[in-house]
Amino acid sequence: MLTVTDRAAAQILQAAKDGNMQGLALRLAPYTKSDGSIEYNRMGFDELKEGDIRIQCEGVDVVVYTPDYQDLLEDAVMDFVEIDGNFSFIFLNPNDPNYVPPKDYSA
Repeated sequence: MLTVTDRAAAQILQAAKDGNMQGLALRLAPYTKSDGSIEYNRMGFDELKEGDIRIQCEGVDVVVYTPDYQDLLEDAVMDFVEIDGNFSFIFLNPNDPNYVPPKDYSA
């Protein structure tokens, strides 16, 4: 199952509030690129649709449309971190063939 850290959940909830999107779920649509790595740049707030798979994490509703998406996110961690002065969502995902666990990461 996908894990959303406290930091990521707080940012998602704040973004929903700022964008007047409270009550909507965060839709993730990860996909596998030609090199086998997983891309996460397709995400946004959306209403639940028939057939959606719903994951609740840290007060946030995350939805994916197909079991394939859910499989790509199995055991992944979504976090919100500062990298080189910029804040960004990151995914730590052991399903990605290019994944290397960070040495000093604490979710």
